[in-house]
Amino acid sequence: MIFSFRNHSRLLRRAALTLSVSALALLNFAAKAGETSYPLEVLPPEHRHMTDPKTGADLLFLTTAPENDANLYFHEYSWLADESVILFTSSRTNGGLMGYVTATGELIRFNTPRGGLGAASAAAKGNAVLAVRGRDIVEVKLAIQASAAPNVRPSRVIATERVLCTLPDGGPSTALNPSCDGKYAALGVTGFADPKRGPAICKINLKTGKLSDVCRLPQPPGFGGHVQYSRTNPNLISFAGGRGPTGDTAGPVHASRGPEDYAGRGQRLWVVDIRDGIPRNVYMAEEGELVTHESWWVNDQILFCGGKSPKPAELSHVKVLNIFTGEVRIAGAGAWWPEATASEAAKLNWWHVAGSGNGRWIATDNWHGEIMIFEGKTTRPHLLASGHRTYGKGEHPHVGWDRKGEKVVFGSHLLGNLNVCVATIPKAWQDAVSANDDGLRTKRK
Repeated sequence: MIFSFRNHSRLLRRAALTLSVSALALLNFAAKAGETSYPLEVLPPEHRHMTDPKTGADLLFLTTAPENDANLYFHEYSWLADESVILFTSSRTNGGLMGYVTATGELIRFNTPRGGLGAASAAAKGNAVLAVRGRDIVEVKLAIQASAAPNVRPSRVIATERVLCTLPDGGPSTALNPSCDGKYAALGVTGFADPKRGPAICKINLKTGKLSDVCRLPQPPGFGGHVQYSRTNPNLISFAGGRGPTGDTAGPVHASRGPEDYAGRGQRLWVVDIRDGIPRNVYMAEEGELVTHESWWVNDQILFCGGKSPKPAELSHVKVLNIFTGEVRIAGAGAWWPEATASEAAKLNWWHVAGSGNGRWIATDNWHGEIMIFEGKTTRPHLLASGHRTYGKGEHPHVGWDRKGEKVVFGSHLLGNLNVCVATIPKAWQDAVSANDDGLRTKRK
């Protein structure tokens, strides 16, 4: 065996480089106390682009596999804070919570060593996912090394997991939802061992992991889910009220009253301030009035769908509620007429609603799979996409937003089975809304 000084030097350099790379990897991904790091499975891209034939909007189908893939619920954060990943769930084998890597189009599975994750939302700040695994509340941070050729060599995705806390009793009954300042996450908890103990709205300190009750609610009616932090006020949480013992939808609940006036009233829209823990009914629905699928928007406003009309057809406008003044305005009008069939009425009424974080847009959907957006200032309507559901069949679109107010995510049946689709608002629409200075041309005297 011939061993030269040149070969020896080359081997030393190679060993030093290997050690340097390994040390760097350890520095980048080493888990702190209480954290665990592991790689996530990365799947090749399956996305597909197309242009909506009616509107000209760019449509990106994140998924095209034969299984059903669904976007997160409309009032959760689907995009990570840096928009590097879009979260969704899948029925495919070993699916569950998954993500779309925006830089490469690859898909990732959140296959943690201790099982799958559910009830997920992206964190309001930071490159992290908040989720539930059994009774554990976990935070998963992602480090992505994007591949330049994902179909040949997959990207590398390292997850660093931290168990924030473990519920001592009961179980999660809603998805996690983060506060806008990134300090807390809220969720609803039910199923306590003590049957007399009512359901709770809880919050978790994302730094310390401390779990605490925000408020407890009588059972019945408890709450109907939809626990969500305000997108602009870190002290406010809304939730959907449960129905009373007789299923009534209205009652004499004073807006400033607390839990003692809650039971049996059946009102939908409730807000609790985490500083005093008193639930307040912020919109008094009338008997027979539809109030549904609310979400927070900007400036302490809640969006919801609803209206009042004779049965069986339902009138459902897109409405904007200022929770402090009680003022309600219609941002997107629905329609009702006596001769309308249920299918005809559903074409002109709205079911889920979410607003962009910059306040420029409100997105909504109907049971025919049409995605409509309304200008936040003028309420002018723009049909963004259509044909994504057949009336009476399949999942609803459940429209949600990216972080910049440029893209809408929804579930689509346009390709056959359920897929996750992202529609980009055409630049001409964005420019027109941005340039709108109506009301500013006349100086106030």
